[in-house]
Amino acid sequence: MDFSSKACIRFGWEAFKNRPWFYVGASLLIVLAYLIMAAISGGLDVAVTGNYEDPSFPGTLVNFVLGTLISMGAAAFYLNAHDHPETAGFSSLWHPSPFWSYLLANLAVGILIAVGFIFLIVPGIIAMLMFMFSSFIVIDREKGPIESMAVSKLITKGNRWKLLGFALLLMLINLAGLLAFVVGLLVSIPVSTLAFVHAYRVLAGPAAATRDASLAV
Repeated sequence: MDFSSKACIRFGWEAFKNRPWFYVGASLLIVLAYLIMAAISGGLDVAVTGNYEDPSFPGTLVNFVLGTLISMGAAAFYLNAHDHPETAGFSSLWHPSPFWSYLLANLAVGILIAVGFIFLIVPGIIAMLMFMFSSFIVIDREKGPIESMAVSKLITKGNRWKLLGFALLLMLINLAGLLAFVVGLLVSIPVSTLAFVHAYRVLAGPAAATRDASLAV
């Protein structure tokens, strides 16, 4: 199946329309989790530094760990919702098992993108497009960070310009959600994330046969 930004976004919208309150509820739960995380880390900052605006090591650590767990849960939830649209539930929002692989993959990709942006911006954009599915691959296949990045590099090959346009469209969708009195994000985030997962599934499908052979060499 050929990759199409339009088809992926249409998929995200149709999936959202089938269970709108389910996705709105999931978005609210994720937002609530981030608010609780901020309250805990902020409380630790106040206890250690005496000022909510001055970060402390315990507060930063808790923020980092909880933020990673919430992000992992969101990725697992949307993968499950994409694959099992009628039966997916909120339980997949808790998915802590590949914590270290997910953390290391995100750190490695973040460093590569940051270094790329330092060197004339374009290498950073290329790194972002090459490894954009790495964290989803960690959750989906429970691979290590290096293998997940290798798979992401493989499945995006030949489609990176299309993926750049796709990423810009998703940004515009979420910007529209933000402008719609912020509440629009409860719609735009599920739609754009489902579209993103669909893009991953479409691209991973035809590459599946060559992926393992390529990585085994």
